[in-house]
Amino acid sequence: MKLNMVHDIQSVYRKVLNAMAKPGVIENLKKEADQVDIETNCYENTFLMMMMLLDREVSFNVVSEKSVDVSSLISQMTYAKVKPIEEADYIFVLKDACDEQLDMVIKNAKIGDLVDPNKSATIIAEFKCLDNGSNILNFKGPGIKNLREVRISGETKWIKERNIKNEEYPLGVDLIYVDEKNNVMCIPRTTSITESEV
Repeated sequence: MKLNMVHDIQSVYRKVLNAMAKPGVIENLKKEADQVDIETNCYENTFLMMMMLLDREVSFNVVSEKSVDVSSLISQMTYAKVKPIEEADYIFVLKDACDEQLDMVIKNAKIGDLVDPNKSATIIAEFKCLDNGSNILNFKGPGIKNLREVRISGETKWIKERNIKNEEYPLGVDLIYVDEKNNVMCIPRTTSITESEV
């Protein structure tokens, strides 16, 4: 069955909205991802994020060795404009670049201004695993009752850069992480992250 650009994308939107309201909670997009029937050179749930977030009113950037191919396809499908990392509204960091470049992307992404903090970037990054990785992170802040423990794979250099970037709330960047099992997890700028000592 083919992806329904109204029904399936609305379903994705509801799940992502719930994940954004409850930082560290993992939603699964397998049902919707199984409907994706085109080759995109990225995870199916990343493609769903692109279809949900992008249109002719916004800009994006893809960080990957395949960025030209992915950007060209997505721009044709959504009419969104490709812009440099420093100017893009949405930045997609694909799995082949995530460990090496995620902290650089966070460092260079726009944070909005005091008149309009919503003119900041949202970063969508592909991880191998979000639910049982070797790194244990503690999330604290709005939408989290006490403390939420999250396991994630890959490098964690991005945490330091993200904490610096979000020092002057309401300025900052929001993060959406996806993995190869079609999981999605959101980390809004209001969430505080610390690494557990293992």
